[in-house]
Amino acid sequence: MTLIEDAKKGTLDKEYEKIAATENMDFNKFTKNIADGRIVVPKNVNRNTKSCPIGNGLSTKVNANIGSSSRMEDLEVEIEKAETAIRYGADALMDLSTGSNLKEFRKRIMGVVDVPIGTVPIYEAAVTAKNRDGSIMDMSEDDIFNAITNQIKEGVDFMTLHCGINKDLINKLKVSQRLMGIVSRGGTFLASWMVHNSEENPLFKNYGYLLELAYAYDVTLSLGDGLRPGCINDATDIPQIQELITLGTLVKEAQNSNVQVMVEGPGHVPINQIASNMQIQKTICNGAPFYVLGPIVTDLAMGYDHITSAIGGALAAYSGADFLCYVTPAEHLSLPSLEDVKEGVIASKIAAQSADTALGLSSAWEKEMAMDIARKNFDWDKQFELTFDSDKAKKYREKISVEEEDMCSMCGEYCALRIGKDL
Repeated sequence: MTLIEDAKKGTLDKEYEKIAATENMDFNKFTKNIADGRIVVPKNVNRNTKSCPIGNGLSTKVNANIGSSSRMEDLEVEIEKAETAIRYGADALMDLSTGSNLKEFRKRIMGVVDVPIGTVPIYEAAVTAKNRDGSIMDMSEDDIFNAITNQIKEGVDFMTLHCGINKDLINKLKVSQRLMGIVSRGGTFLASWMVHNSEENPLFKNYGYLLELAYAYDVTLSLGDGLRPGCINDATDIPQIQELITLGTLVKEAQNSNVQVMVEGPGHVPINQIASNMQIQKTICNGAPFYVLGPIVTDLAMGYDHITSAIGGALAAYSGADFLCYVTPAEHLSLPSLEDVKEGVIASKIAAQSADTALGLSSAWEKEMAMDIARKNFDWDKQFELTFDSDKAKKYREKISVEEEDMCSMCGEYCALRIGKDL
C-alpha cells in the first residue's frame, strides 16, 4: 500500500502526525493534501529514509546535486560533497553520476546519508549502452527499464524520468524558433535515441508499466522537463508549455494510480515570467509539487549562478514552487568543488527562507524573531547558531578585535543599537 492509499483511508501512522506538527499544519489537512497529490514524501519502502515532505503549505525544501562525471570521478570527494550539502541544510540529494563507477557510488551514498536520494536512471542506461556498444544510440528499452528497476530495488526514493518528450513534441521542436534546442542531458539522450531509431519514447509509451514499478516500492516520480528553456531567450516558449501539458496528463494518471508524483520546472526564466510559470504548472499539473532548478534569471553571471538562482528561487517559491534544486557557482563551467556545493546549498536555503517568510509560515517567522532578539541583545553566540553559515560569520566577527561585546567594527562606539539602548 502506498502513502497516497494510506492517506485516502486515513491510516497514516504516528510518524506523519509528527511531520505535520513540525510543519505547523493540521494533520487532517496534511492527510488530505497527500491523498490529493499536493504533498509528496519521497521514501522507498526498501530504505529507511528521513522524511522530507514537499508540497502545498509546507516549508520550501532544498535539493543538492552530486555525482561523478566521465571526466572527473573521485568517489571519496563526492561522498564529502554529500555530507557537506547536508551539513549546510540540504533536505535531499540527487545522484547525477555518469562515471564508470556510478553503481558503486550510488550504493555508497545511500549507505552514508539518510535524506531522500534521487536519480536519473536514463544516465545509467546511457552509460551501460556506451560501455557495451560504444554509443548511447545503441541503448535499448530493456537498458532503460533495467536501470529503473534496479535502482528502485536498491532503495532510490525519487526518480527524474523524462516521460513528457514524445515524437510529436520533437517534430514540433524542429520547426520552433527555440535558440538552444534541448539542454536537458536526459532529455537529449532520449530525444536523440528516438530520432536515431525512429521510435517513440519508451517512458511515454510504457508509462503504465512505469507506474506499476513505482507503485510497488512507493517511489516518487519526478517528471522531468526535458524541454526546459536553457537560456533566457527560450523561457516560456511553445515547446516548454507543450511538454508541460503532456506532463499534466501524466500527473493525473499517476495520482489516479496512487503513485506519488512531482513535476520539474524551468531553469532559465526572467523575473517577470516566474510567477506565471509557477501558476501555469500548478493549474495544468493538478496541484502536484513543483521542483525547480533555480530558476536562473540572467545568463550573464558565469561563476555567480548560485546568486542568479537564489533570486529566481525566492520568487519561484513565493509564487508556488515547493522544492528548489540548488545551483552552484560552477554551473555551466565545471563539476562543483566542496566550496561550490556549500555556496550553492546556502544560496538556495536563503531563497527558501526568504519565500517562506514572505508567505507567512510560522516556522520561518519564528527563526526570524529568534535572530532579531539575538541581534537586539548583542547575543553573538545565538546569532552564529541561527545563521546559515556560522563559520563565515565568526571569521568576519574576528577580523578586527573589538573590546566591547555590544558592538561590531562597522560602527564601533557609534552603534545605533548601543546608543539607543544607553538612552
